[in-house]
Amino acid sequence: MELRHLQHFVAVAEDQHFTRAAERLLVSQSGLSASIRALERELQTPLFVRTTRRVTLTPAGRALLGEAERILAQVRSAHEAVAAVQGVLRGMLALGSEQCIAGVHVAGLLAAFRRSHPDVEICLRQAGSGALAEEVAAGRLDLAFAVRTDREDTDQLRTVPLTSEPMMVLCHPSHRLAAAGVAVTPEDLGGEVFVDFHPDWGPRRTTDAAFAAAGVRRSVALEVNDVHSLLDLVDEDLGIAVVPRHFRHKRASLTALPVKGAGDAVYETVALLPPEQATSPAARALMALLETGGVAPPQEGVHPS
Repeated sequence: MELRHLQHFVAVAEDQHFTRAAERLLVSQSGLSASIRALERELQTPLFVRTTRRVTLTPAGRALLGEAERILAQVRSAHEAVAAVQGVLRGMLALGSEQCIAGVHVAGLLAAFRRSHPDVEICLRQAGSGALAEEVAAGRLDLAFAVRTDREDTDQLRTVPLTSEPMMVLCHPSHRLAAAGVAVTPEDLGGEVFVDFHPDWGPRRTTDAAFAAAGVRRSVALEVNDVHSLLDLVDEDLGIAVVPRHFRHKRASLTALPVKGAGDAVYETVALLPPEQATSPAARALMALLETGGVAPPQEGVHPS
């Protein structure tokens, strides 16, 4: 099995189209098709279902995809490790992060990393914590800054704690909760209209866990995928939001109230990495910069949006 066959297979699986994959790989379409056929002959099974519009993975293709991605990631790490021994950090740093993650100033950290390692190409992807964990485990990301998920450390994924903080309620100043001005419990919020993120986001996961632990059902009427939209909706008094404590600095016009009686549900941020032996030199360098205080998170009150 040749590496180029695996590279071609992954590209076709990602693009779901032979022509687009060939253009991206800078190879002829006939050469790409021949490469896939050679891989299918070696494995003695079809890897794609081909139609006139697109190609989709067969069950065998789906089984191969994760392994192929991990193999290619390990090969890339091997090349980068040799370059690092020679004194030059090269290659690519593929990083994932949730929006407005606590415990790390991502933009500042990447800027400092680029100053130290200008020959490393940086790629950044924003997504929910569940998706980021899958991307790191599959080898598609070198590391990610996320909120701790239910997944324990495995032979494909490990977590490094960053920080934790309580959750708070944000509401309009005219809301009845703002008038009371006291800490609230999940039971106090049972009948409210909620603004929240998509279910894969860390703050949503943390809030869902808190309400589940309290045995309180809630309905998210207004679901968004960015912080500014959430704050805008609360600012128009269209609902309330339960968010990590540092969000309260992002919109001074809103009232913030502590949440009590939420059990052990806290917003805990972590770095997600492959196992130690599979961690790329670029990821190690980024974590070393973070852990030695190369870039501190912004102080409370001046968090970037």
